[in-house]
Amino acid sequence: MKINKLLFTLFTCILLACSTFVKTKTESETKAEKQGWKLSMQSYTFHLFSVTESLDKSRELGLHYIEIYPGQRMGEGFGDAVFGYNLTTGDQNRLKGLAKEKGIKIISSGVWTPARDEWEKVFAFAKSMEMEFISAEPAREDWDVVESLAKKQGIRVACHNHPNETSYWKPEILLGYVGQRDGLLGSCADVGHFMRMGIEPVPALKELRGRLVALHFKDIAPQGESAALEDVIWGTGILNVKAMMQELKQQEFKGYFTIEYEANWENNLPEIKKSIDYFNEIAEEILE
Repeated sequence: MKINKLLFTLFTCILLACSTFVKTKTESETKAEKQGWKLSMQSYTFHLFSVTESLDKSRELGLHYIEIYPGQRMGEGFGDAVFGYNLTTGDQNRLKGLAKEKGIKIISSGVWTPARDEWEKVFAFAKSMEMEFISAEPAREDWDVVESLAKKQGIRVACHNHPNETSYWKPEILLGYVGQRDGLLGSCADVGHFMRMGIEPVPALKELRGRLVALHFKDIAPQGESAALEDVIWGTGILNVKAMMQELKQQEFKGYFTIEYEANWENNLPEIKKSIDYFNEIAEEILE
Protein backbone atom coordinates (compact mmCIF):
# COMPACT_ATOMS: atom_id res chain seq x y z
CA MET A 1 0.00 0.00 0.00
CA LYS A 2 2.83 2.38 0.89
CA ILE A 3 4.58 1.51 -2.39
CA ASN A 4 1.43 2.30 -4.40
CA LYS A 5 1.07 5.65 -2.60
CA LEU A 6 4.73 6.43 -3.30
CA LEU A 7 4.32 5.58 -6.97
CA PHE A 8 1.18 7.74 -7.18
CA THR A 9 3.03 10.68 -5.61
CA LEU A 10 5.98 10.21 -7.98
CA PHE A 11 3.68 10.00 -11.01
CA THR A 12 1.87 13.19 -9.94
CA CYS A 13 5.19 15.04 -9.59
CA ILE A 14 6.25 13.94 -13.06
CA LEU A 15 2.97 15.18 -14.55
CA LEU A 16 3.33 18.53 -12.83
CA ALA A 17 6.90 18.88 -14.04
CA CYS A 18 5.89 18.07 -17.62
CA SER A 19 3.01 20.55 -17.59
CA THR A 20 5.30 23.22 -16.21
CA PHE A 21 7.85 22.49 -18.96
CA VAL A 22 5.22 22.71 -21.70
CA LYS A 23 3.87 25.95 -20.29
CA THR A 24 7.33 27.48 -20.05
CA LYS A 25 8.19 26.39 -23.59
CA THR A 26 4.97 27.92 -24.95
CA GLU A 27 5.45 31.14 -23.06
CA SER A 28 9.02 31.44 -24.36
CA GLU A 29 7.85 31.48 -27.97
CA THR A 30 8.00 34.89 -29.61
CA LYS A 31 4.89 36.36 -31.18
CA ALA A 32 6.55 35.85 -34.56
CA GLU A 33 6.97 32.13 -33.88
CA LYS A 34 3.37 31.82 -32.71
CA GLN A 35 2.34 33.48 -35.98
CA GLY A 36 4.22 30.81 -37.93
CA TRP A 37 7.01 33.20 -38.91
CA LYS A 38 10.43 31.54 -38.88
CA LEU A 39 13.74 33.30 -39.27
CA SER A 40 16.15 31.38 -41.46
CA MET A 41 19.69 32.05 -42.71
CA GLN A 42 20.75 32.08 -46.37
CA SER A 43 24.30 30.80 -46.17
CA TYR A 44 25.44 33.15 -48.95
CA THR A 45 25.52 35.70 -46.13
CA PHE A 46 28.63 33.77 -45.03
CA HIS A 47 30.00 32.87 -48.46
CA LEU A 48 33.54 33.74 -47.32
CA PHE A 49 33.16 30.84 -44.92
CA SER A 50 32.29 27.15 -45.18
CA VAL A 51 28.99 25.35 -44.63
CA THR A 52 30.17 24.10 -41.24
CA GLU A 53 31.17 27.64 -40.23
CA SER A 54 27.81 28.95 -41.50
CA LEU A 55 26.06 26.51 -39.19
CA ASP A 56 28.11 27.78 -36.26
CA LYS A 57 27.37 31.40 -37.10
CA SER A 58 23.66 30.67 -37.47
CA ARG A 59 23.62 28.95 -34.08
CA GLU A 60 25.41 31.95 -32.56
CA LEU A 61 22.56 34.13 -33.86
CA GLY A 62 19.99 31.84 -32.22
CA LEU A 63 18.60 30.65 -35.56
CA HIS A 64 17.25 27.14 -36.14
CA TYR A 65 16.84 27.07 -39.93
CA ILE A 66 19.19 27.52 -42.86
CA GLU A 67 19.11 27.65 -46.66
CA ILE A 68 22.47 26.61 -48.15
CA TYR A 69 23.59 27.81 -51.54
CA PRO A 70 24.93 25.30 -54.09
CA GLY A 71 28.69 25.41 -54.49
CA GLN A 72 29.59 26.53 -50.97
CA ARG A 73 32.63 24.66 -49.70
CA MET A 74 31.66 22.19 -47.01
CA GLY A 75 34.57 22.77 -44.64
CA GLU A 76 36.23 20.78 -41.90
CA GLY A 77 35.65 17.05 -42.06
CA PHE A 78 34.44 17.07 -45.67
CA GLY A 79 37.69 17.37 -47.59
CA ASP A 80 37.34 19.32 -50.84
CA ALA A 81 33.57 18.72 -51.13
CA VAL A 82 31.15 21.51 -51.96
CA PHE A 83 27.44 21.62 -51.20
CA GLY A 84 25.28 20.23 -53.97
CA TYR A 85 23.83 17.11 -55.54
CA ASN A 86 27.29 15.56 -55.97
CA LEU A 87 27.68 15.15 -52.20
CA THR A 88 28.05 11.49 -51.32
CA THR A 89 25.33 9.83 -49.27
CA GLY A 90 27.82 9.61 -46.42
CA ASP A 91 28.55 13.34 -46.54
CA GLN A 92 24.85 14.14 -46.75
CA ASN A 93 24.14 12.08 -43.64
CA ARG A 94 27.14 13.60 -41.87
CA LEU A 95 25.90 17.10 -42.68
CA LYS A 96 22.36 16.37 -41.48
CA GLY A 97 23.75 14.98 -38.24
CA LEU A 98 26.05 17.96 -37.76
CA ALA A 99 23.19 20.41 -38.33
CA LYS A 100 20.97 18.50 -35.89
CA GLU A 101 23.69 18.60 -33.23
CA LYS A 102 23.73 22.38 -33.56
CA GLY A 103 19.92 22.63 -33.37
CA ILE A 104 19.56 23.67 -37.01
CA LYS A 105 17.43 22.23 -39.81
CA ILE A 106 18.44 22.58 -43.46
CA ILE A 107 15.05 23.58 -44.81
CA SER A 108 16.08 24.63 -48.31
CA SER A 109 18.84 25.19 -50.83
CA GLY A 110 19.36 27.72 -53.56
CA VAL A 111 19.32 29.74 -55.58
CA TRP A 112 19.42 26.96 -58.19
CA THR A 113 19.70 27.79 -61.92
CA PRO A 114 20.35 24.33 -63.39
CA ALA A 115 20.22 23.07 -66.96
CA ARG A 116 17.15 21.02 -67.83
CA ASP A 117 18.92 17.69 -67.48
CA GLU A 118 20.04 18.60 -63.94
CA TRP A 119 16.62 19.20 -62.43
CA GLU A 120 16.04 15.56 -61.51
CA LYS A 121 19.35 15.50 -59.59
CA VAL A 122 18.46 18.73 -57.78
CA PHE A 123 15.07 17.41 -56.64
CA ALA A 124 16.48 14.01 -55.66
CA PHE A 125 19.14 15.78 -53.59
CA ALA A 126 16.54 17.99 -51.89
CA LYS A 127 14.47 14.91 -51.07
CA SER A 128 17.49 13.03 -49.71
CA MET A 129 18.42 16.04 -47.54
CA GLU A 130 14.82 16.22 -46.23
CA MET A 131 14.33 19.80 -47.41
CA GLU A 132 10.95 21.49 -47.49
CA PHE A 133 11.64 23.47 -50.66
CA ILE A 134 14.27 24.73 -53.04
CA SER A 135 14.73 28.31 -54.15
CA ALA A 136 15.45 28.57 -57.85
CA GLU A 137 15.13 30.55 -61.05
CA PRO A 138 14.03 28.00 -63.65
CA ALA A 139 14.48 28.70 -67.33
CA ARG A 140 11.10 29.84 -68.58
CA GLU A 141 10.77 26.78 -70.84
CA ASP A 142 11.45 24.38 -67.93
CA TRP A 143 8.30 24.89 -65.84
CA ASP A 144 6.63 21.67 -67.05
CA VAL A 145 9.67 19.68 -65.92
CA VAL A 146 9.92 21.56 -62.63
CA GLU A 147 6.22 21.15 -61.83
CA SER A 148 6.32 17.42 -62.60
CA LEU A 149 9.36 16.83 -60.36
CA ALA A 150 7.96 18.99 -57.56
CA LYS A 151 4.85 16.82 -57.46
CA LYS A 152 6.85 13.60 -57.77
CA GLN A 153 9.17 14.44 -54.86
CA GLY A 154 6.76 16.52 -52.77
CA ILE A 155 9.22 19.43 -52.73
CA ARG A 156 8.04 23.04 -53.05
CA VAL A 157 9.74 25.43 -55.45
CA ALA A 158 10.23 29.06 -54.42
CA CYS A 159 11.10 31.13 -57.47
CA HIS A 160 13.63 33.87 -56.73
CA ASN A 161 13.93 37.26 -58.44
CA HIS A 162 17.47 38.39 -59.22
CA PRO A 163 17.67 42.08 -60.20
CA ASN A 164 17.96 41.71 -63.96
CA GLU A 165 15.41 41.71 -66.75
CA THR A 166 16.03 38.08 -67.74
CA SER A 167 14.81 36.89 -64.33
CA TYR A 168 11.38 36.89 -62.67
CA TRP A 169 12.10 40.43 -61.57
CA LYS A 170 8.47 41.50 -61.19
CA PRO A 171 5.54 39.51 -59.82
CA GLU A 172 3.55 39.60 -63.07
CA ILE A 173 6.24 37.61 -64.85
CA LEU A 174 6.32 34.83 -62.26
CA LEU A 175 2.54 34.67 -61.94
CA GLY A 176 2.29 34.35 -65.71
CA TYR A 177 4.23 31.09 -65.45
CA VAL A 178 2.95 29.58 -62.18
CA GLY A 179 -0.42 31.26 -61.60
CA GLN A 180 -2.38 28.29 -62.98
CA ARG A 181 0.05 25.58 -61.91
CA ASP A 182 0.27 23.36 -58.83
CA GLY A 183 0.36 25.07 -55.43
CA LEU A 184 3.81 23.58 -54.81
CA LEU A 185 5.18 26.33 -57.05
CA GLY A 186 5.50 29.85 -55.72
CA SER A 187 7.77 32.75 -54.85
CA CYS A 188 10.94 33.30 -52.88
CA ALA A 189 10.43 37.05 -52.82
CA ASP A 190 13.69 38.96 -52.49
CA VAL A 191 12.34 42.29 -51.28
CA GLY A 192 15.66 44.07 -51.70
CA HIS A 193 15.95 42.99 -55.32
CA PHE A 194 12.41 44.25 -55.98
CA MET A 195 13.47 47.73 -54.92
CA ARG A 196 16.72 47.47 -56.88
CA MET A 197 14.53 47.00 -59.96
CA GLY A 198 12.31 49.96 -59.04
CA ILE A 199 9.46 47.86 -57.64
CA GLU A 200 7.94 48.75 -54.27
CA PRO A 201 8.02 45.61 -52.09
CA VAL A 202 4.65 45.97 -50.34
CA PRO A 203 2.54 46.08 -53.56
CA ALA A 204 4.70 43.25 -54.94
CA LEU A 205 3.93 41.12 -51.88
CA LYS A 206 0.24 41.90 -52.32
CA GLU A 207 0.40 40.60 -55.89
CA LEU A 208 2.09 37.40 -54.76
CA ARG A 209 -0.52 36.62 -52.11
CA GLY A 210 -1.17 32.88 -51.99
CA ARG A 211 2.06 32.08 -53.82
CA LEU A 212 4.61 33.15 -51.20
CA VAL A 213 6.70 30.20 -50.05
CA ALA A 214 9.51 32.19 -48.42
CA LEU A 215 11.28 35.54 -48.55
CA HIS A 216 14.84 36.72 -48.82
CA PHE A 217 14.24 39.43 -46.28
CA LYS A 218 16.37 42.55 -45.95
CA ASP A 219 16.58 46.32 -45.85
CA ILE A 220 18.74 48.45 -48.15
CA ALA A 221 20.41 51.84 -48.16
CA PRO A 222 19.00 54.69 -50.29
CA GLN A 223 20.41 55.50 -53.72
CA GLY A 224 22.91 58.33 -53.64
CA GLU A 225 24.65 57.18 -50.48
CA SER A 226 28.19 55.83 -50.59
CA ALA A 227 26.80 52.32 -50.14
CA ALA A 228 23.82 52.82 -52.44
CA LEU A 229 21.32 49.93 -52.31
CA GLU A 230 23.64 47.88 -50.09
CA ASP A 231 22.10 45.83 -47.31
CA VAL A 232 21.73 47.65 -43.99
CA ILE A 233 20.37 46.85 -40.54
CA TRP A 234 16.64 46.24 -40.79
CA GLY A 235 14.63 49.32 -39.97
CA THR A 236 17.40 51.75 -40.97
CA GLY A 237 16.94 51.61 -44.75
CA ILE A 238 14.26 52.45 -47.32
CA LEU A 239 12.19 49.25 -47.50
CA ASN A 240 9.73 49.94 -44.65
CA VAL A 241 10.18 46.62 -42.91
CA LYS A 242 7.20 47.25 -40.65
CA ALA A 243 4.85 47.77 -43.58
CA MET A 244 6.06 44.55 -45.22
CA MET A 245 5.48 42.63 -42.01
CA GLN A 246 2.01 44.17 -41.64
CA GLU A 247 1.15 43.06 -45.17
CA LEU A 248 2.32 39.53 -44.44
CA LYS A 249 0.29 39.51 -41.24
CA GLN A 250 -2.77 40.58 -43.23
CA GLN A 251 -2.12 37.71 -45.66
CA GLU A 252 -1.79 35.26 -42.73
CA PHE A 253 1.55 34.25 -44.23
CA LYS A 254 3.28 31.35 -42.50
CA GLY A 255 6.80 30.55 -43.60
CA TYR A 256 10.41 31.59 -43.68
CA PHE A 257 11.94 35.05 -43.48
CA THR A 258 15.36 34.10 -44.81
CA ILE A 259 18.13 36.49 -43.85
CA GLU A 260 20.47 37.29 -46.73
CA TYR A 261 22.71 40.07 -45.46
CA GLU A 262 24.97 41.06 -48.35
CA ALA A 263 27.32 43.53 -46.69
CA ASN A 264 30.28 43.60 -44.29
CA TRP A 265 31.08 40.09 -45.46
CA GLU A 266 33.94 39.44 -43.06
CA ASN A 267 31.93 40.17 -39.90
CA ASN A 268 28.24 40.95 -40.36
CA LEU A 269 26.97 39.19 -37.23
CA PRO A 270 26.53 42.46 -35.25
CA GLU A 271 24.29 43.93 -37.98
CA ILE A 272 22.33 40.70 -38.30
CA LYS A 273 21.77 40.53 -34.54
CA LYS A 274 20.35 44.07 -34.60
CA SER A 275 18.15 43.13 -37.56
CA ILE A 276 16.77 40.11 -35.69
CA ASP A 277 16.08 42.28 -32.66
CA TYR A 278 14.23 44.78 -34.84
CA PHE A 279 12.20 42.02 -36.49
CA ASN A 280 11.10 40.67 -33.11
CA GLU A 281 10.38 44.17 -31.83
CA ILE A 282 8.04 44.89 -34.76
CA ALA A 283 6.46 41.47 -34.47
CA GLU A 284 5.70 42.11 -30.79
CA GLU A 285 4.10 45.41 -31.77
CA ILE A 286 1.90 44.30 -34.67
CA LEU A 287 0.97 40.71 -33.80
CA GLU A 288 -1.67 39.72 -31.29
